[in-house]
Amino acid sequence: MKGAKRGRDDGCPLREDGCHTPEKRKKTCPAPGNGDYKEWDTEELCVFLASKGFQNLLPVFRENRIEGKHLQDLTEKNLKDLQISALGDRLNLLHCFRTLYQNSLSIMKVFNDPIHGHIELHPLLVRIIDTPQFQRLRYIKQLGGCYYVFPGASHNRFEHSIGVGHLAGCLVKVLHDRQPELQINQRDMLCVQIAGLCHDLGHGPFSHLFDGRFMPLACPNKKFKHESASVKMFYHLIESNGLESIMEEYGLCLPEDLKFIEEQIAGPLSTKAEDPLSSSQSTSTVWPYKGRSEEKSFLYEIVANKRNGIDVDKWDYFARDCHHLGIQNNFDHKRYLKFVRVCKVDNKKHICTREKEVGNLYDMFHTRNCLHRRAYQHKVSNIIETMITDAFIKADPHIKIEGSNGKHFTISESVEDMVAYTKLTDGIFQQILYSSDPKLNGAREILQKVERRELYKYVGQTQPDHSKIIQLVSQLLPEKFAEQVIRVYCKRMDEKSLDAAKRYFVQWCMDRDFSKPQVCECSEAVGCLCLNLYGFYK
Repeated sequence: MKGAKRGRDDGCPLREDGCHTPEKRKKTCPAPGNGDYKEWDTEELCVFLASKGFQNLLPVFRENRIEGKHLQDLTEKNLKDLQISALGDRLNLLHCFRTLYQNSLSIMKVFNDPIHGHIELHPLLVRIIDTPQFQRLRYIKQLGGCYYVFPGASHNRFEHSIGVGHLAGCLVKVLHDRQPELQINQRDMLCVQIAGLCHDLGHGPFSHLFDGRFMPLACPNKKFKHESASVKMFYHLIESNGLESIMEEYGLCLPEDLKFIEEQIAGPLSTKAEDPLSSSQSTSTVWPYKGRSEEKSFLYEIVANKRNGIDVDKWDYFARDCHHLGIQNNFDHKRYLKFVRVCKVDNKKHICTREKEVGNLYDMFHTRNCLHRRAYQHKVSNIIETMITDAFIKADPHIKIEGSNGKHFTISESVEDMVAYTKLTDGIFQQILYSSDPKLNGAREILQKVERRELYKYVGQTQPDHSKIIQLVSQLLPEKFAEQVIRVYCKRMDEKSLDAAKRYFVQWCMDRDFSKPQVCECSEAVGCLCLNLYGFYK
């Protein structure tokens, strides 16, 4: 039964508040699903507990003045501190509260996803999805230029983000159900799902083309990262759509939970603090995170795992990208969930799995390597992305996007204003392509060449560390799922220029004792990306 709505407290589930004006309430038995349990006072909660067979525990709830709004934050340890000594009683109560919480939610939105099937999302996640800032992700290709090579790679950041939010909920719920001693509460679970949902809000046109190619050339001193832009866009989304009060209604404690979500997306708030989750750190005495204490450090390993790279973001894009690219995905995240648990390693809590799952994890990194070799670093898609980048660089000073307060921004400047950045999507390609502005002639000609498949020419490829290449053919070892490849291309398309570029490239490799370059002998070969070093013959 509903009573008058009361203001929230400071988030402590057992806080006593004696400042409420006495109110008369009709004491009928509240039933799960009828009304909002968060508005129950102590007596209404006791009526509900009595109906569920917990009459012997009613004095505990009355003595501590526990109300409905406290239930979703109660943990097994809290109940033990309340002198509920029987483990069975504590677990039964938590199960009862969880059922109450789930039944009290408004209608869950069902998404029919081609990768995960029918998934249900919390109403707050649906409110976030139904905003212009999140809907913007419908118009940003997940794989950027790969779509120009793989016709099936038409999926966008929108569906990937929904998938990551779903998987984040799956993993945190498994840990919550399997290990009650971790004290994972409903706030934790909801924050992890929101972080998964919003982790890619800051991507620009053609995804990694924008932050990996365009921004380093357009603004080399800005050090732009899409994770930081995701945080800025997340706060803009919350503020511009008035979601603060909605988040509080669903039990989140602001600003603490907002910081927790931010830290899951972009790391510690302090750039000077060492990240104890990083694989490069051996020990760290300072806990840099503000959203959750070190006791819940494992929660930071779900969405973006800085310790070992095993996170739900990869699980979704492995499965989704393989599906759309027509590549076999050998990693089974559902199997991983069957064995995952939190363990103490060097006195720190980390998400771990059983030793026999090493093969499954090997397949995960092998799948990642295959995706890079066959798709992400595909010669044609990479050179197309380079050409699109060149076009964006030429167009940057001449494109004006209206932002907040009527101010206008160039493409590269828009990352500083989220109103302008919300309007920046893959559609900028067509805006340039179909423009009649003479200032965009140079950019337009490059994009027209992309559409006509008049691409930069491939010169050749080499690898550093010549000795290892001779011995092993490749640096790809079980403990190292990465290798450095240097590719060079020529923007000129005539045979004379291409032959000269090949000769200079061979000499360049010999001077540095790099492996013998694989020089293209086909005049029709297309250009490609140089992963770590860009070579040009102009």
